[in-house]
Amino acid sequence: MSEQQENTQQKPGFISMVVSVLAAFLGVQTEKNRHRDFQHGNPKAYIIIGVVLTILFVLGLVGIVNLVMASAA
Repeated sequence: MSEQQENTQQKPGFISMVVSVLAAFLGVQTEKNRHRDFQHGNPKAYIIIGVVLTILFVLGLVGIVNLVMASAA
């Protein structure tokens, strides 16, 4: 079995799942990674990571807007 086949059969780690979710946010997920995620990943973990990253994104935007509004006044 080749090294590439072994990599696609392993369960993705936490960092790999976060990178996959971020790539999906941007719409640049590779077919190989998408296939790995659907074959070996836990859907609940991806959903939780997606929700947490979305909340962090929204809070970041709110913080930036508040910072800009405070400096404009």
